Amino acid sequence: MYIEPFLKTTPFAHRGLHGGTMPENSLPAFRAAVEKGYGIETDIRFTKDKKIVVFHDDDLLRMTGDRRQVSDCTYEELAALTLLPDPSRHSDPDSPRHSAPDSPRHPEPPLPLRRVEGSPQTESEPAHIPLFSEFLEGIGGRAPLLIEIKNMAGVKAGEIAEALSEAMRGYRGEYAVQSFNPLYVHAYKKLHKDIMCGVLGTAERGAAKGFQAFAIKHLPLNFYTKPDFISYRKEDLPRRKVTHFKGARLAWVVRSPSEESQIRPFVDNIIFEGYLP
Repeated sequence: MYIEPFLKTTPFAHRGLHGGTMPENSLPAFRAAVEKGYGIETDIRFTKDKKIVVFHDDDLLRMTGDRRQVSDCTYEELAALTLLPDPSRHSDPDSPRHSAPDSPRHPEPPLPLRRVEGSPQTESEPAHIPLFSEFLEGIGGRAPLLIEIKNMAGVKAGEIAEALSEAMRGYRGEYAVQSFNPLYVHAYKKLHKDIMCGVLGTAERGAAKGFQAFAIKHLPLNFYTKPDFISYRKEDLPRRKVTHFKGARLAWVVRSPSEESQIRPFVDNIIFEGYLP
């Protein structure tokens, strides 16, 4: 099985190098990751008007203080909101459910933000929720991307796969796609056989319910999705399904040098935050 080298060699900054005044999944946090030479792990989802935005949670509360669901808002409504610089005061969802953070966030001061043409973000303004197209323009192929498609109720695999495919048209940088939803992964792989696509997994209790919980723990649909990589929660490793996987193996989210040293024997690469590997 051929695996793109960046999936094994370049650590991915979890939602960018965020911390201090730099919110997660913000243009300044992504710029900081580029400046340090890391890959970028980030999240995408639809707005009400089917724009793709870079945002992790289903709702806006943790990151903006607004109680609405992202899917209930147009992008124009989201663009008017400001991302909170210290989301650790709320819950920090790293898995399919919300969980509390267990370590400090990246402590370095923000780096200057390069102006993106057509963007409402300026150096003097607070960070906003980026359009995915705005994110891509800002990165400009300067860092490998690990793009997580968030699981969205009512959104069919083909719909989000086609939308992401269109967004990536003409993009010249390295990237891979992952999701907890194996149908999303399979749909994107059908469109782009040359792009690395992987599944996310966790054995965390309460992360999901019913078959979804079974699927993200045991990854029984790998025979169908044929993933190029598995990205598994570090607390649940080592795990036989991951250890014997022939493709790339990633661990999320690693938050200290000691955690990295403990997990490295079981994986090829890490998704990290809170320190610099």
